[in-house]
Amino acid sequence: MLFNSGMATSSRSIIWPVVHHERRALLQDLESLPAGQWQTPSLCAGWDVHDVLAHVIDAAKATPLNFIRRMIAARMDFDRDNAVGVAREKSEEPARTLDGLRAVLSRTSAPPASVATRLVEAFVHGEDIRRPLGIRRTYPSGHVATALGYQVKTTTKMGGGKEIAQGWALVATDADFRHGTGPAVEGTALSLLLAVSGRPVRPDELSGPGAPVFLQGLVIA
Repeated sequence: MLFNSGMATSSRSIIWPVVHHERRALLQDLESLPAGQWQTPSLCAGWDVHDVLAHVIDAAKATPLNFIRRMIAARMDFDRDNAVGVAREKSEEPARTLDGLRAVLSRTSAPPASVATRLVEAFVHGEDIRRPLGIRRTYPSGHVATALGYQVKTTTKMGGGKEIAQGWALVATDADFRHGTGPAVEGTALSLLLAVSGRPVRPDELSGPGAPVFLQGLVIA
């Protein structure tokens, strides 16, 4: 795997400012969202955009200790734990949920995992919300490549995309990133990140000899 841009952004001192910047950008995008759009289905199956925002807040509050306690309470079921977290952070009024996001903008706590997971959360959940709402954002491709590099090495059982990426040569067109062997699938680092994270992407976002079959085989979660 080659992704020099991602390797240059792997330290906590560099990643956290990016995460904080993305949280602020998401807040800005949602502050004027009309009331009727908060129930828009997100890219994350079963959640609307309000649910995803609540999850973003919940994830920002995670610490190694409370993560372990929560997983024990959820019987090691990530989906069950996420549902509990969304219910806890989602207010009846979206404005109050946004207040919750404001309160965690600068937090630097995380579960006991690579800090790259915070980039995955920021970029993937940002698009979970923005794409269905028709909001466009340009993300820093080098940092997206770092998130992608983490996802392709992490099993889907742990929220990654290792199994989805297996058997393909994934090549980013906007970052120094190549992973795997097999038919080439080319696209922006963001499009590849969304795809290996089980999110739907448009057919025109990916190209290369392997793209048609890769798109057909995506398991959308």
